[in-house]
Amino acid sequence: MKSFLSKYLIALLLVPAFFIFSTTVDAQSIAYKALLSSLYDSKFPVLKPAQLNDLSKYQVLDTREKEEFEVSHLKDAAWVGYDTFTLKNVASLDKNKPVLVYCTVGARSQEIGKKLKEAGFKEVYNLYGGLIEWANEEKPIFHGDSKTQKVHTYSQSWGIWLTKGEKVY
Repeated sequence: MKSFLSKYLIALLLVPAFFIFSTTVDAQSIAYKALLSSLYDSKFPVLKPAQLNDLSKYQVLDTREKEEFEVSHLKDAAWVGYDTFTLKNVASLDKNKPVLVYCTVGARSQEIGKKLKEAGFKEVYNLYGGLIEWANEEKPIFHGDSKTQKVHTYSQSWGIWLTKGEKVY
């Protein structure tokens, strides 16, 4: 009887703790999705990290600032910047090969993606959730040619959305 009572009490304590933890994680996910939907143009195509198993099919462009890119980036990504972006930065790219743009959460990259479309690039996609979502889904991130856990989250306020990896501001 004592063993059953102990197990019952432990279960009674664990169920609420699990419920609180799981709703916090789900609430963050729901809040992050709501935030992204407020930032994104529904007409601009996005690709989710789970849809991207082979980045070599894309010309991958990092639209963050240089100091963010230097902390970490997607494998073989080319830095094109945001504040300093010009079409000269992408003059050597093939307008017929798909392009994947990304930034921290996807807002800046969407704007660069629109400029690329206006310049005649046929297929341009925004990485849904940006580098934060990529890291949260435990996809590989690189510093140079080496894998890293560091993710530049732009600021502390944007950093709250990173649940996997090491935050850098």
